Amino acid sequence: MAKAIMIQGTASNAGKSLIAAGLCRILRQDGYRVAPFKSQNMALNSFITREGLEMGRAQVVQAEAAGIEPDVAMNPILLKPQSDTGSQVIVDGEVWGVMPAQEYYRRKTELVPHIKRAYEKLEAEYDVIVLEGAGSPAEINLREHDIVNMGMAKMAGAPVLLCGDIDRGGVFASLYGTLLLLKEDERSLVKGLLINKFRGDRAILEPGLRMLEARAGVPVQGVIPYLQVDIDDEDSLSERFSRGKAGAIDIAVIRLPRISNFTDFNLLSSLPGVSVRYLSSPREFGSPDILFLPGSKNTMDDLLWLRQCGLEAQIKKYAAAGGIVFGICGGYQMLGQTLRDPQGIEHGGALAGMGLLPVETVFTGEKTRTRVCGRFLPPSGALADLGGKEVEGYEIHMGETTLLADGALCEISLLGQEQKKPDGCCRGNVYGSYLHGIFDSAQAIEALIGCLCARKGLQAGDFADFDPQRYRQRQYDLLAQGIRENVRMDEIYRIIEAGI
Repeated sequence: MAKAIMIQGTASNAGKSLIAAGLCRILRQDGYRVAPFKSQNMALNSFITREGLEMGRAQVVQAEAAGIEPDVAMNPILLKPQSDTGSQVIVDGEVWGVMPAQEYYRRKTELVPHIKRAYEKLEAEYDVIVLEGAGSPAEINLREHDIVNMGMAKMAGAPVLLCGDIDRGGVFASLYGTLLLLKEDERSLVKGLLINKFRGDRAILEPGLRMLEARAGVPVQGVIPYLQVDIDDEDSLSERFSRGKAGAIDIAVIRLPRISNFTDFNLLSSLPGVSVRYLSSPREFGSPDILFLPGSKNTMDDLLWLRQCGLEAQIKKYAAAGGIVFGICGGYQMLGQTLRDPQGIEHGGALAGMGLLPVETVFTGEKTRTRVCGRFLPPSGALADLGGKEVEGYEIHMGETTLLADGALCEISLLGQEQKKPDGCCRGNVYGSYLHGIFDSAQAIEALIGCLCARKGLQAGDFADFDPQRYRQRQYDLLAQGIRENVRMDEIYRIIEAGI
């Protein structure tokens, strides 16, 4: 029977996902078979397992930190918001339905057996399970039938570490206030407090820590500094949208209102001399070396937003002047001639696309979920050197796109299968593909940056030795080191061993 420990937070983006990933890495380094678990995740960044099942990327990152293959049991429920009040509900990796928040709330108890089965599967295979909560356990309006915070901790018999974000301010009030709003039996599960994202001299913090411990009756088990690690983000609160660095290569990504899988660009942003910036208005456009249109949870609505805010006209003007435009998944669909939605899956009716690629898309109720590998076919235009480079990625989309003329971008097959099919399209300097992770391989990254450097007369030698896998593993090691040095790991191990 596996031991367990759970990370909960005082709010979204308090650092739960990264701390859980760090603990997974530490436990793996110390010889334990460890797996992550989050019963219910709400995010538009998702991933497809080898079995063709969909799960949240946060648990994929944690699995990678633990050195294991992602398993949909690590995230049995995934909510993908489609509007302000409704989400697509993924259960055990498959679409369960699309429903407004009230309906989902009423039906949550139906999901408990799925959660239990998933957790028990992991419990039988691993020594330790690192659980992650969602939002805050002090959302008292959501306490009834809770399946992700204290309700999950009770279900798993998991002691809880409560994490607060000091960088936002008010961390003492948020930690103490959260504890006050918990029921007595819930408070008893909290075995330690963590303060995250600290900048400065810890000595100045000490009086506050002692007062917090005295009032809360729970020890502070660590003060984690603001760690400079480059690890995939979970959701739209990502700091990547607002931070950026100057670089000789300027990569722009449209920040769509329903942007999904923006992790497609994370490795590019890690390269020295490369700037990846997110823009949401024409005045931010500038003169990028390449413009990416990312995935979207509602392609038609986001295309209308581009049209209304003036970005579509800016993109078409940029493309007409020879600029490189690359659409991925929903962004690829937008670049086509027409989008049709006869069943009202997204928006209903038909909508003219940008007309930059000779493709058309029809939305159907069946969701494509596949892991694939293949190679770039010889493309046209500025990215011609991508031809022959290997690709591996995954597809998650509701539409079927038809190529209306020659010009497929890739030739791909399902992992483990020989039969190949075309993917994507290219026309001049405009490209589109359904593959998430298309620029995650060393070959593809080197070729892409080489093409962009050649257009600017720059040397691309600095990028030739970049190894994405080695880079990722190094980030997990740095995360683990930062937690080891600032958290009382002897106490964490004691908490895990003692349970509740």
